[in-house]
Amino acid sequence: MDTPLDEATRSAERGPRDAATPAAPTGELVWARRGTAYFARKLNELTDAELDRPSLLPGWSRRHVIAHVGYNARALSRLMRWARTGVETPMYPSPEHRDAEIRRGATLPAHALRSLFAHTAAHLDAEWRDLPDTRWDAEVRTAQGRLVPVRETAWMRAREVWVHAVDLDSGADMRDFPSDLLGETLADVLRAWRRRGERVDLTVAVAGREPIVLGTGGPAVSGTLPDMVRWLTGRGARGLTSSTGVLPVLPRWF
Repeated sequence: MDTPLDEATRSAERGPRDAATPAAPTGELVWARRGTAYFARKLNELTDAELDRPSLLPGWSRRHVIAHVGYNARALSRLMRWARTGVETPMYPSPEHRDAEIRRGATLPAHALRSLFAHTAAHLDAEWRDLPDTRWDAEVRTAQGRLVPVRETAWMRAREVWVHAVDLDSGADMRDFPSDLLGETLADVLRAWRRRGERVDLTVAVAGREPIVLGTGGPAVSGTLPDMVRWLTGRGARGLTSSTGVLPVLPRWF
């Protein structure tokens, strides 16, 4: 018998359904749907007992990661409703509410936690599918307080499902990510630092790409794109070399 995760995987792998909606962010929606299928596969590979084990995120078990990804879909669905109706609907009532929701979600029975991920992902996908073409540029506010067009929810979800699949620490690897998604994730990290005014002196030297000079340049860190994105997003260093022999300490991503 099919589980909710089986249906979530099939739904995501069916691919984009927005051919009749030219305004939709098709590329980002493809990333989000493929990432949902990827996360679902990695979750399916874990037994219920293994959900209790630590994730790659300090202080969080795999249960916390799954709850967060589930409630993130629900929060993004609120932004879609805001765009569709024009009635302001925040992602979360407050940061405290968001944190408490994740803590409660992490205590759900395993079957309920898996269903939370599957059902909220399917709901968000339906919201994207049904949004009128004229509403994709409607402005909504992120949890960080930024006003953005609602089309940005597709990218916000894509980075959540792909990167948090790695955080499950169950075999997901950034080498599995689409190359263009990795490039956009690297750019997203740099944008986040610029918005917050972070001082970073670093040369990012990705194999096969032009070096990116930040601040005064600082040490040059070299490596493949997956390994560089892993480090820049705070998921650990692997396969990188530094011109000074030491990798610098980086600001958080977001």
